Amino acid sequence: MDNAKITCLTCGQTNRVPLDRLSQSPRCGSCGDPLITGGVTEMDAAGHDKATRTDELPLLVDYWAPWCGPCRMMAPEFAKAAKALAPHARLAKLNTQDHPDIASRARIQGIPALVLYQRGRELGRLAGARPASDIVAFVQSKLPQRGA
Repeated sequence: MDNAKITCLTCGQTNRVPLDRLSQSPRCGSCGDPLITGGVTEMDAAGHDKATRTDELPLLVDYWAPWCGPCRMMAPEFAKAAKALAPHARLAKLNTQDHPDIASRARIQGIPALVLYQRGRELGRLAGARPASDIVAFVQSKLPQRGA
């Protein structure tokens, strides 16, 4: 049976989840929080670094800041995309105002910036505020096609 390593964005624990159980709301073996929520999770520095480095499930990170109007406008669209992409991808946000060092390391030059990660690699970037349909199409275009 194939498994995916998924970092709990609450406690940082790495979990192995069978791929055929992704849609069954898997929970962290350490803290019990959901690993895949169909929503957007706010990341801290440690969670960001671990998840972008180790997660085998695609992770789309929205680099944003509270003072950014386009970032705030896109937030509901990003949440819609999270619901549409679950359980095959997770969506999270990182506040670049609180974590400028991470934004610098990730080479974020403007916000909002969406970066898709999987298995420690960057799969692609999308710049600027986008509707949910664009976000979903972007993620799906970067992932291997699944059988119907």
